[in-house]
Amino acid sequence: MDMGALRRRVALGMAVLTASGLFALAAPGTAQAASVCPGREVATLPFSTGTVHVFRRGDYVCAYTAPRTAGTKRPMSVSVQARGNRPVVDKGRYTHRAGPVTVHAGHRCVRVKGAVGGGSVSSGWILC
Repeated sequence: MDMGALRRRVALGMAVLTASGLFALAAPGTAQAASVCPGREVATLPFSTGTVHVFRRGDYVCAYTAPRTAGTKRPMSVSVQARGNRPVVDKGRYTHRAGPVTVHAGHRCVRVKGAVGGGSVSSGWILC
């Protein structure tokens, strides 16, 4: 193989790597959403102003609250409580989400709550 062919192959390889990197930067939505909580989504709790997403991985339960429309800072909260323990809460003024919060639930039921602005939801005891 002569030097010209080698340079063309290297240039083609660099172009492919650059293009794939640009595609990854242009569409991070699915990768970002998947990395908020580890595990498998086991419940979705919609309410008038948002949604609480609940995930389970082994003995751990993770949740976060997302508003229906992101972009404006507003009061949001999420809490997860394993039966017999205190709730773990994330509460504040956020633009995109409250949480994630994670608790060690083992084989106990959990209660999940979330709120965005004036709307809220409570799951009751779930994942028993």
